Amino acid sequence: MREFVMGDLHGSCRALNQCLNAVAFDYRKDRLIQLGDVVDRNAEVFECVEELLKIRNLIVVRGNHDDWFDEFCLTGHHPAGWIHGGMVTARSYWRHFYGKSRETIDDYQLAQEISPKYIPKAHRDFFAQLPLYHIDQQGRCFVHGGFNRFFPFTGQPASTYYWDRDLWAAAVEWHRNGQIQSNQTPFQIKTSFKEIYIGHSPTTFWDSTVPLQCANITNMDTGAGQGGKLTIMDLGTKEYWQSNKVKSKAEPSQLPRLIDNGLSDVGKSGTQTFTSQGSIWRNVN
Repeated sequence: MREFVMGDLHGSCRALNQCLNAVAFDYRKDRLIQLGDVVDRNAEVFECVEELLKIRNLIVVRGNHDDWFDEFCLTGHHPAGWIHGGMVTARSYWRHFYGKSRETIDDYQLAQEISPKYIPKAHRDFFAQLPLYHIDQQGRCFVHGGFNRFFPFTGQPASTYYWDRDLWAAAVEWHRNGQIQSNQTPFQIKTSFKEIYIGHSPTTFWDSTVPLQCANITNMDTGAGQGGKLTIMDLGTKEYWQSNKVKSKAEPSQLPRLIDNGLSDVGKSGTQTFTSQGSIWRNVN
């Protein structure tokens, strides 16, 4: 069995299919670990869930956007009021419920009328069962956001696992300091893991459209929800493949500045060094 990890999906089924096709993914034999944020910002949320449900060996960890949508499915109330790209999720399910007959409904009316009855039970069950994290038998940790590295990993508040950005920020700073200090101490984490894979903090904020590694943490969110690409990586070989750039439906004010580093589209991977804020970073390969 081959094992793959994939970054934040954000409702782009086209990118999902490009990545799965690029690795010739076997829906019956291979395993996919997807790092959360299946919903919001792109219009193919319904199709994404349908495609993921076809995979026999699937693990999807809970992202913050998924948690919002799960609360809506349970209560009929969306805690973020359908902002941050949520309206395209509502519209995706509305469209599949009514077809083209009511596609012209405006956002305000849609927010008033959308309810859990428009979400298929299989999809509601999918989001209700998302775990906060996954730790495999090799000691690898898969979590959407991060965790408090100064406390034991288990037992932290649920929202920490899908909202935290401090873990990645600290790893980035540690990596920067390592460029100028020859005797740097190891990156400290209370609960040790062989490898840690996260999403949530788009690498596009660090002027990269490819995965980044700092310490033993690999950031797989390459900006599919912000006009970047979706990335899938073979956990055995660390080779990765990327989709084409995703045309995001997110609000323009949410989009970070993208830097195109000249990397190829799906089916290509490689090593590249690039300069970001005065430091040399190394992408994962």
